[in-house]
Amino acid sequence: MFGKNFVLNEQTMKIIEEIGRHMPGGFFIYKAEEDEELIYANAATISLFGCEDLEDFKAHTGYTFKGMLHPDDYATVMCSVNDQIRMTSEHIDHVEYRIIRKDGSVRWVDDYGHYTETDNYGGIYYVFIADITEQHDLEARNNLKEQLISEQYRREQMDKMITALSSDYRSVYHIDLDRNDGVCYRADPDDDHQSLVGIHFNYHERFIEYAENCVDEVYRDSFLDFIKPDNVRKELADKPIIAFRYLVHRNGKDYYEMIRMAGVRHAEDRDDHIVHAVGLGMTNIDAEMREEMAKSQALSDALKAAEEANKAKTAFLSNMSHEIRTPMNAIIGLDSLALRKETLDDDTREYLEKIGGSARHLLGLINDILDMSRIESGKMVLRNEVFSFRSMLEQINVMVMTQCSDKGLKYECKVIGGVSDSYIGDDMKLKQVLINILSNAIKFTDAPGNVFLIVERTAVYEEKSTIKFTIKDTGIGMDKSFIPKVFDTFTQEYNGRTNTYGSTGLGMAITKNIVEIMNGVISVESEKGVGTEFTVIVTLRNCDQEDVDDLFINTNDMRVLVVDDEEIAGEHARIVLDEAGIKADTCLNGEEALHMLEVQHTKHEPYNLVLLDWKMPGMDGVDVAKEIRKLYSSETTIIILTSFNWDEIMDEALHVGVDSFLAKPLFASNVIEEFERIARKNNMLLVRERKRVDLENKKILLAEDVFINAEIMKEMLRSKGAVIEHAENGKIALDLFQASEMYHYDAILMDIRMPEMDGLETTERIRVLERPDATLVPIIALTANAFDEDVQRSLQVGMNAHLSKPVEPDRLFQTLEELIWEAQQKKSWCLHCP
Repeated sequence: MFGKNFVLNEQTMKIIEEIGRHMPGGFFIYKAEEDEELIYANAATISLFGCEDLEDFKAHTGYTFKGMLHPDDYATVMCSVNDQIRMTSEHIDHVEYRIIRKDGSVRWVDDYGHYTETDNYGGIYYVFIADITEQHDLEARNNLKEQLISEQYRREQMDKMITALSSDYRSVYHIDLDRNDGVCYRADPDDDHQSLVGIHFNYHERFIEYAENCVDEVYRDSFLDFIKPDNVRKELADKPIIAFRYLVHRNGKDYYEMIRMAGVRHAEDRDDHIVHAVGLGMTNIDAEMREEMAKSQALSDALKAAEEANKAKTAFLSNMSHEIRTPMNAIIGLDSLALRKETLDDDTREYLEKIGGSARHLLGLINDILDMSRIESGKMVLRNEVFSFRSMLEQINVMVMTQCSDKGLKYECKVIGGVSDSYIGDDMKLKQVLINILSNAIKFTDAPGNVFLIVERTAVYEEKSTIKFTIKDTGIGMDKSFIPKVFDTFTQEYNGRTNTYGSTGLGMAITKNIVEIMNGVISVESEKGVGTEFTVIVTLRNCDQEDVDDLFINTNDMRVLVVDDEEIAGEHARIVLDEAGIKADTCLNGEEALHMLEVQHTKHEPYNLVLLDWKMPGMDGVDVAKEIRKLYSSETTIIILTSFNWDEIMDEALHVGVDSFLAKPLFASNVIEEFERIARKNNMLLVRERKRVDLENKKILLAEDVFINAEIMKEMLRSKGAVIEHAENGKIALDLFQASEMYHYDAILMDIRMPEMDGLETTERIRVLERPDATLVPIIALTANAFDEDVQRSLQVGMNAHLSKPVEPDRLFQTLEELIWEAQQKKSWCLHCP
């Protein structure tokens, strides 16, 4: 059997395929979910359906278990499958059903299946099947004979008919369910029922006795349920034959046996489907059962070996990550510090920038390999946290717009529908997916091409929203034959043009896997020489917590005019602002905008803010802003909206009185934050409380055993005015903390792998010290391990955050500033507690 919660990945599938290739019979694995999608089918299975290859088999069956079954047998099979789930893990389900081959012919198959749980696919079934058409035809004839026997029984000819029928069974009985009466018509010489041949007996009582004396206790209760008259009638109501397999202990031997029953109805009650009597046969199936169990055990052993190999691979990759990232941290860190020197000549600065770029490229390759390892081992974990969708999209747009501008491409991002500012999900993984696709779009598009990102909320239901991302480009496109392979690992389209771009062949495979882990869908359409379009659809949980919560602007008092020649864009802006409680009017051109401003001014209800599209026919945004300032001075804030880089108009726009610029797509919190910033600058509103501290004179304890890494960290922190104390290992760090005065350290940076005492143990010991600052001081993990389980281990022992090496200075500073601020608030609260 499969082990509980085993991992089904590329490595284990190779082993399964090797085993399946040599099996004489059919073998397949499918998901025990509603769609019942197949995970694997061996060549014998494909041949059984008369298909030429796997693609032919997929086209014929839809690659689902349901698609393999004859439609009339599906409900019956699912009843048997569900019964098997309710039994113990020792049970192997057996069922017979019809299939329709590709040529239209119908065959009967014998199905032995077993249900088990996996980490990455949930519940699955693995199934052995064999063609039993000839056997089934024979059984059908035998069933007909049994029914004839039942009728002849009432005509006193049953003895002769059953004797003729019974050659295939060890024992044959006729059971009258109405009268609970049984007659044995044949029994082997060593059979316990040999003495019953030709004698009437109490059916239920005698078979209960047989179960208690001979049937293995694991199967006993199921056997007793199977023979109950009411259950027999129920099961035979819509089936010609029912069967049950079990282990018996008799005459000092252990072997598997099968009991079969065929229903018999009264000849005069042809419209009555109630079964009144059954023909019952028992036969020895020990050889075939043990053969199937041996196959299952061999497969189980192979999977166990694969799981062990996978664990070894994960441990190796974790160690490799640490060993590579440690020197990489030094390279990137020293490069970053060197580039801060203002005295560098141009050549040296160029060399250093190339070193840093190459190091980060190598780090990206390492991250790709680690991502694939996480995915294959089922250890890629999704976060489920509140995040700013607006902020995520802004970060993507800034990065992509810069890359497009450098390459001479036009980039545009549009948001359609009521996309919210905040959602609950994993923004890091989602951003990784979108940046991977957008980076490819930029890479394979030449100037003066276009790259588009379209974001659309397509559905809202049960506190969730479905978001569709469309990434389009006008690049070189893909050959139709390559499109099915675009998401395969280590796969690239090789031709003279694409070879110039360079790639590991992992990016799209990682992207597809992440989307599927998020229960999303990704698809692609492409045409050679025209461009490519990727579509990503994910579902995120809605969130009431908006980023505008802590702003000091009363949105109910705001009145906004949106001016955009695209009616859809203007309406989208109005809806977005309305959802944030901001009243907004819209118009399509500058002349109409000036008229509306005049009307509101006359009514003494002027607009607080005008959002102007830059590029409009007639008067553009700058022209309209100039007229507004001429007529109404500075009473109205003006912000230019644009999908383009506004550098070329910035000086002119600021000169005529534009207050600021915002990139499309529009978010309410973005508008409010920018309006607040402008108001703050003009002393119109109070400044909101900061949630970060200055690192000047903050005391940081650094626990790091690698000298060069410690020097880099000290230089980084000293640039911010922090005071650093260095400990060469965890034991020294613990001693320094214990010897320090209360609240001496503002934060601790803790390397994970150190001699004497590692960072995890050091953190645990600090957290249990009997002093108030032991639980308050922020402890930040520094590690070259980038696996999710490494992050979890550091958080479990009491660390507040986790930074992977090489550490980016800005991320380090932000983390320290925020955590120290939070610790100071907690300290203040503790000191004022009674």
